[in-house]
Amino acid sequence: MYPPSASTSHPVAGSAAGVLDPAAADSKDAILFQRCTWCGTAMYHRLLCPVCQGSELRTERSEGVGTVRHSTVVHRNTPAARNVSLIEMAEGFVVRGRVMGPPIGIHSGDRVRLSTAKDPVRGEPVFQLLDEPYRAWS
Repeated sequence: MYPPSASTSHPVAGSAAGVLDPAAADSKDAILFQRCTWCGTAMYHRLLCPVCQGSELRTERSEGVGTVRHSTVVHRNTPAARNVSLIEMAEGFVVRGRVMGPPIGIHSGDRVRLSTAKDPVRGEPVFQLLDEPYRAWS
């Protein structure tokens, strides 16, 4: 359950400290996530693995493609309505972000691609729809 060298302290390449540092990103238009070296679970901005509680996490770059799992329309603290969505990325982790487009037109199951890694106002990832959904009567 513990790494073989648990009694010694040494920095791990791709540790969680590098992900939480904004200067660690090579590009502004990329999402960096962690993958546990013990069980392989992908996660976003965590210090410990939620499955095995391991602390050895390596940093990986996401392809930026995902699926909307949940979307809601928020009307507070903004002059206009905006959406807040949970996006399940192809690598297996879930991230909260905003999908560009009319808030009422974003539904669960829509495929999205990363547009920018940080919204300048809210600091969350911004996505755009990959396929224009065909919803004749919805």
